[in-house]
Amino acid sequence: MSGYKPNQAIAPANKAQPAIKKEAMARDIDWLPIALVPALMLAPLPFIGSASTWATLTVAGLAMGMIVFIIASGLTLVFGLMDVLNFGHGVFIALGAFVATSVLGAMGDYTQSAELWRNLLAVLPAMVVAMLVAGAVGLAFERCIVRPVYGQHLKQILITMGGMIIGEELIKVIWGPQQIPLPLPEAMKGAWIVGDAAVEKYRVLAVCVGLGVFALLAWTLSRTKVGLLIRAGVQDREMVESLGYRVRRLFVGVFVAGSALAGLGGVMWGLYQQNVVPQMGAQVNVLIFIVIIIGGLGSTGGALIGALLVGLMANYTGFLVPKVALFSNIALMVAVLLWRPQGVYPVANR
Repeated sequence: MSGYKPNQAIAPANKAQPAIKKEAMARDIDWLPIALVPALMLAPLPFIGSASTWATLTVAGLAMGMIVFIIASGLTLVFGLMDVLNFGHGVFIALGAFVATSVLGAMGDYTQSAELWRNLLAVLPAMVVAMLVAGAVGLAFERCIVRPVYGQHLKQILITMGGMIIGEELIKVIWGPQQIPLPLPEAMKGAWIVGDAAVEKYRVLAVCVGLGVFALLAWTLSRTKVGLLIRAGVQDREMVESLGYRVRRLFVGVFVAGSALAGLGGVMWGLYQQNVVPQMGAQVNVLIFIVIIIGGLGSTGGALIGALLVGLMANYTGFLVPKVALFSNIALMVAVLLWRPQGVYPVANR
């Protein structure tokens, strides 16, 4: 007998299965939307002329795109997974920004320090508190305003817009109607000089935070039991409930998470603008919906691509053709929809 064991022959094939799955997933990825980002980055280079100016504008566009993605990711979750048209999303953005003014204002010794780690000890608590407050208000918003109109899109639009107006007025009652400055902490001001290009420090931080949020969302939705249950609840709610899981509670959690992300985005956007006003959420809402429509309703990856495209387009056109900058993102959305009417990565048919 040669001592042949069947399992020994099968084992190499079993070890090869993960590699085969990864190769199949790589083939399934649609790379065209991803290629739009570097294509848009390179297209204006001949018109800008200076490589250093182009690099500065590109980093600024990527940073703006990442901040818009953080804000839009919350609404993407709510609409894509819950089928809720929440036009009141802007109030959580403004709320997060105003909470940050209070937290950072109370930590002047840390924000005025020239040491980066002390600045981060001020900014990180501001982000956490803003997310907690926005999430708590989001819970009340879902229970009192959104829950009675599930499945009724027209009523959702009207009642959530009314909720945003009331929320803005409450912000004015607490913080006042005037614009409040939200300056960057001392160590985050200024820029690093790379060659002839100026790379602002805060914009690099914004890119890192945006990538972290995207990685966390992608991992949660695709690699965890909670993400699996949420996606399953979207596809077949009755089946998931028959297994003993409460889909309503999961969806409430999604709404709270989306509100908290809006609060985080409000902090980032307020620091980006270095001032906050009660209407700032409504002002950003247009960009958010453009990003969601470009990305595909309910797609986190699509929202990232859409946000980067919007940020880059705004910065390039603002430099090259300032008069066109106000309409450039609408033109971008129209161009994408002519190419792919459901967005670059559609995952929901509405």
